[in-house]
Amino acid sequence: MTSTPNQSTGHPKGLYVLFATEMWERFNYYGMRAILVLFMTKALLFDKAFASNLYGSYTGLVYLTPLIGGYIADRYWGNKKSIITGGLMMALGEFILFFCATLYHTNEQLSTFLFFTGLGFMIAGNGFFKPNISSLVGQLYPKGDKRSDAAYTIFYMGINVGGALGPIVCGFLGDTGNPLDFKWAFFAGGIAMLLGVLVQILFQKKYVVAPDGKELGQVPAGTPKAALNPLVIGFGLAAFSALMIGLFYVDAKVFSFLTYLLIASVLFIAFIIFSDSTLSKIEKQRIGVIFIVAFFVIFFWSAFEQAGASLTFFAAEQTQRDLGFLTVPASIFASLNSIFVVAFAPIFAWLWIKLGKKEPSSPTKMAIGLLLLALGYFWIAFGVKDVSSSTKVSMMWLIGMYALHTCGELCLSPIGLSLVNKLAPLKFGSLLMAVWFLANAAANKFAGILSSLYPPGTAEIKQAADAGINLQPILSKTVSPTAAELAKLKDLKIPFEYQSILGIQINSLYEFFMMFVVMAGIASLILFAITKKLQKMMHQDILD
Repeated sequence: MTSTPNQSTGHPKGLYVLFATEMWERFNYYGMRAILVLFMTKALLFDKAFASNLYGSYTGLVYLTPLIGGYIADRYWGNKKSIITGGLMMALGEFILFFCATLYHTNEQLSTFLFFTGLGFMIAGNGFFKPNISSLVGQLYPKGDKRSDAAYTIFYMGINVGGALGPIVCGFLGDTGNPLDFKWAFFAGGIAMLLGVLVQILFQKKYVVAPDGKELGQVPAGTPKAALNPLVIGFGLAAFSALMIGLFYVDAKVFSFLTYLLIASVLFIAFIIFSDSTLSKIEKQRIGVIFIVAFFVIFFWSAFEQAGASLTFFAAEQTQRDLGFLTVPASIFASLNSIFVVAFAPIFAWLWIKLGKKEPSSPTKMAIGLLLLALGYFWIAFGVKDVSSSTKVSMMWLIGMYALHTCGELCLSPIGLSLVNKLAPLKFGSLLMAVWFLANAAANKFAGILSSLYPPGTAEIKQAADAGINLQPILSKTVSPTAAELAKLKDLKIPFEYQSILGIQINSLYEFFMMFVVMAGIASLILFAITKKLQKMMHQDILD
């Protein structure tokens, strides 16, 4: 077969096309994510708890819509059309947010409408883009090709080159201390997304091909002509976007239903797949492994995704960012993870190959990833222990934590993507990739809920002091607030009591970070315990 020589000399050129497309899309997503909670709290003046929950709803829906996008790609559009369509929708969403950030101080009502509309388009577009480009990576290689784990690690570097550049560029453009400048961060994200679409359009046909040379991602055979009618597509995209805008608004403002929707989605997909009589017992066991590991990664990402929420608050309020010659924008710390991925990914790709027969199984690698995540939070918890909310700590605590989290991510995320590709039957390839992102959806929603437990920091304490209230003794429970103080705190949207989880009160940043140590640590130990069982269910000998 013509692809055999290439298997020994390197990777298909199509991998680098997908690398570039994904890089620009991640520039767009991570750049916007880095400044999102800051835009909500500094420009739109949302309180932290509401901004955290809104962040969780948005990022949760971002990872939920791939279920729909993956299904439509599998049945009607193919990967190529879905990727380009999704990219254009996300670019439009960023430009709508640009106008939102331009008008927020002159027309609050219109700005709020544009805010939810822009994020709604981002949610809808991501649904078509995300599962399909990840699915194409695996299709570049023959089944059982040993290069696939390394390919996903290289692809993951593309994700993180964009993830590193996005927060840096958007941070310096938008997070300047002047809320009016946030609009330039959104504008930069929109331009980056258009560049990603352009790369895919120009190079898909020539380079993104199967081992036999056929172009990947084409419209499936037997697709009804009506499904490809431009009017039908346009109406369908408009309706889908309107639905996402409505769901996002309702979950944020009316009733938080997303958790129930996620559970229903899992059960529905499991029913569709496991009721398929054409699947063999071995195929169903492999699919079962996908569902099991997806459950465990919820605990990883719900802690990891604090990077866009509570850890951004921590960077803004309690991290010493003044270098003397430059004050580092808080949003730029969100790029640390991606910078470390670019630096560490080649090492991990080399390590898995070097270990040879001693290489840990995929579930074991993922358990190691959870353990490293717990160690990262233990590091920063130690850094803030016995530190008051008015004291700023060294940047080394955030930097060290992100380094450990990155090592954990490289043990879990690219390995998980590769695992889904290897275990999923071809007919359910994109849909099962969407299941992987469904775990991300649950984790991101949970991340927003956990971030809302973040203790009041220097900003709230100063705000209360400006209103004539000394919040410190109230928070430490040494005094009780008066009725007048309670009324003022309510008007200022400042919680005067710390939050609790499972009945355990979160009284300090140390306890807040230790919550993630316990959560990720327990999940890691359980996954280690069931690794051998999962290996049997994978039937690795047949895959090899």
